[in-house]
Amino acid sequence: MILSELPFNTAAYQLTHEGLKIKIGRFNTLVKLSPIPSLLNEFYRLYQHSLLVKQDDFIDFPISLLLTPGVRSFIKPQINFDFCGLQPFEPLPAVQALPLLEWGMNWCVSQHYHDSLIIHAAVIEKYGKAIVLPGLPGAGKSTLCAGLVHIGGWRLLSDELTLIDLNSGKVLPNPRPISLKNQSINILDSLCPDIYHSNIVKDTAKGSVSLFQAPIDSVRRVDEAVDIKYVIFPRFIGDIAFELSELSKGRAFIELANQSFNYSILGELGFKAIAKQMDNADCFELTYDGNLHEVAKVMEQLALS
Repeated sequence: MILSELPFNTAAYQLTHEGLKIKIGRFNTLVKLSPIPSLLNEFYRLYQHSLLVKQDDFIDFPISLLLTPGVRSFIKPQINFDFCGLQPFEPLPAVQALPLLEWGMNWCVSQHYHDSLIIHAAVIEKYGKAIVLPGLPGAGKSTLCAGLVHIGGWRLLSDELTLIDLNSGKVLPNPRPISLKNQSINILDSLCPDIYHSNIVKDTAKGSVSLFQAPIDSVRRVDEAVDIKYVIFPRFIGDIAFELSELSKGRAFIELANQSFNYSILGELGFKAIAKQMDNADCFELTYDGNLHEVAKVMEQLALS
């Protein structure tokens, strides 16, 4: 049973009382939310294709997003993210509840899931070949990921955290809504006006933020792991022409290790996980000026090669 098959009022009641058990990405999650109408509605819309978890299934992450009690709940209300009694973030204005939920779920995975090497990178797949798109904030990886998924027909594996299985070396899909910021929101909205996305939340720590719904096919194929074929480091530079240039595997290795959340924790296992990718993957640097259609054509050629 998926979330959309549960009436909204029933889902809202569960979310605000005992919590809703739902598969978010690849993780069984118990979600409890404050009764904020916009938060409940947007959560329901964004995750409408996600599976509901059976009552006796193991829960990976029990999380809650609750208003600060007392006077604060009426005057400039604030919201807290809670995981097993831990509150890793400072309270934020209640209007930022949905971005906080997404950031909190990323924190849960990056800090507590060590069966995989976790790299700060988007990752997509087509024709059985995965492309990993690492990048620092502002590099344009999420924009590029969203464009290739919604324009180029690529399968979304993750827009933020690439999970590499330590045994098989394959990417483990973790499809969730794509978080876009600032001008990237308008770019994708103009290219794909039919894709549902949440209301734009302004003045967050990352600027203006909106979440774009993951494609239903990507959500349904969450258990289909895939091999990495390419590692491409994107950079969005508005006044520089499109360029795809080869990158040495040694430099790519160092960059992936630097952008891994748990490389130092995994030690030798983390080293071997990256080394295995370097044996099989071709590495490139990509600069682009925002022309996502042009990038989609080149990525299609790479996938077919």
